[in-house]
Amino acid sequence: MTTRRIAVITSGLSQPSSTRLLADRLADATARQLQSLGFDADVQILELRDTAQDVVNNLMTGFPSPKLEKAIETVTGSDALIAVTPVFTTSYSGLFKSFIDVLDPQSLTDLPVLIGATGGSERHSLALDYAMRPLFTYLHAVVVPTSVYAASSDWGSTGDQAAGALPDRIDRAARELAKLAAESDRSSRVVDPFALPAGFSPVGGYGAQ
Repeated sequence: MTTRRIAVITSGLSQPSSTRLLADRLADATARQLQSLGFDADVQILELRDTAQDVVNNLMTGFPSPKLEKAIETVTGSDALIAVTPVFTTSYSGLFKSFIDVLDPQSLTDLPVLIGATGGSERHSLALDYAMRPLFTYLHAVVVPTSVYAASSDWGSTGDQAAGALPDRIDRAARELAKLAAESDRSSRVVDPFALPAGFSPVGGYGAQ
């Protein structure tokens, strides 16, 4: 079967974390949905805390380390992205935003994205719609209609068993992402490392008159 590359970024700080747990559930559900459509899924999960120092260095110097460069290529060269963050102070985490900031602003154009978040209270679920969705819309990504928020009450007493309506939301969002990923050809595109950015003019912003 044809393979689709699914990148997963999770910015949980603890280990284990509910953020990683949600990311795993979303990735597994998306892989199942892709299989039902006749596609294999190559899922690559990135724990952003493993590249935290590299991200800070990149923000200060403008140059990514080989480790960070590989993580960036994993995201920008995927057919679809699952992005999950804990909610801190009513928005995405600083680590999550810092990683997004080191990406080329054009690199996520037309990329199918499923957004998810975790938090202690259901009150923070709106952060998905007033913070995360506008962020990826600004970057011209295609965000699936269903976002997934998991509060502490959505998990079982062991922390490893979904409860209530969370499985339904996960399946619905995964189905939406899988349909877009099945139509994507991003991972098979040949990228020219010497290509100039769109809109580049050798005579400056005014162009030739």
